[in-house]
Order: sequence, then structure tokens, then C-alpha cells
Amino acid sequence: MNRVVHPIEQESFRRLRARLDTSRFPPLTRAVVERVIHSAADLEYASDLVMDEGELVTAHAALHAGAPVVVDVEMVAAGITRRDTVCRLKDARPGPGLTRSAHAVRLAYEEVGPGALWVIGCAPTALEELLGLDASPALVVGLPVGFVGAAESKAALRESGLPAVSNVSEKGGSAVAAAALNALLYHPTSFESPEETL
Repeated sequence: MNRVVHPIEQESFRRLRARLDTSRFPPLTRAVVERVIHSAADLEYASDLVMDEGELVTAHAALHAGAPVVVDVEMVAAGITRRDTVCRLKDARPGPGLTRSAHAVRLAYEEVGPGALWVIGCAPTALEELLGLDASPALVVGLPVGFVGAAESKAALRESGLPAVSNVSEKGGSAVAAAALNALLYHPTSFESPEETL
């Protein structure tokens, strides 16, 4: 089923591309960069995001083959419009040395096992917990936001060698994390021009 793109969204992407030349990026990287910028109206993400096209190609295939999508908070889930997600935050309980977000990651991993796509847009402790598991993810969208632990957790994600979308700065959040995943969801399985993949 093709997604119907609203004229306002089309115009927004037209204006984005008029202000920023994204043609240098390979197809999936370009899709992620543009959708993240669109979600935040922040052109700086073009130089802040870190990802690898080959990893995105593999993750895109896994996503479209039905791999589970796990999110850290319901706000991320709410932004992912074309796919059911797993969020165990309501079931999680904090404990000594364990935040509620970290416990939710443990519960989700018990449910989905290896090969999932993880979308973390809120809690650095959720990302840190995921890095401590042997989760073998298809992709980690690690874009938590905040002044405490966010940049450090994203640096740890990049150092882990896991396939990932992250960014260098402290910014991030649920909307941009969902946008990164949506870029892969909306991108067709046969790559077309960016104008056809909004």
C-alpha cells in the first residue's frame, strides 16, 4: 500500500532541499537525514548524524521482511505510523542500579530476541542497557536527548560496532528517532528517486 503524502509535507521537503543540498548522500542515508531534519526543522542534523549506508541497506531489508521494532517510550511508538512496535516501559520497574527504561529494554529483549530494530529517542540508560546485552540488532536508532548521558551513550553506541544511526551532539528525542525509522519504513524496497519516497 502506497503512502499518501500530504501537499504540506511535499512543500516542506521541497523547501528543505532548496536550503540544503542532500544529493551527496546515498539513498537511504539521504532519506534518514531528510526525514530527521524535517521532523525537527533543524538543518544541523545533516552534519550531526552518523550512519553507514551498507548497514542501512541491511536494516531496511530486515524491516521490510518483518523484523520486530522495539522503542524505549510510547512517544517514539506514536511517531512510527506504519508499523506495530514493542514498548515494555509500562511493565518495567526500577531497581538498585537499574532505571525503569533500562528494565524495559531487558523485558523487550526477552520478548523479541535477536535481530530486532531498536529505536531509542528518550533515555540514555535504555541505550546503555541495550549495549550491555548480546542483542544482535538489525539496527539501533540511538538518538536519546539530554544533558546527562545522551552524547556519551551515543558515542558508546558508535564505539560498539553495532549497526546504528546516531548523532554526535546532545540533541535528539522521540520525534527524530521515530523519523529515522520512518525513513526506512517509507523507502520502497526498490530504490527510487528521493522525490518519490517522501
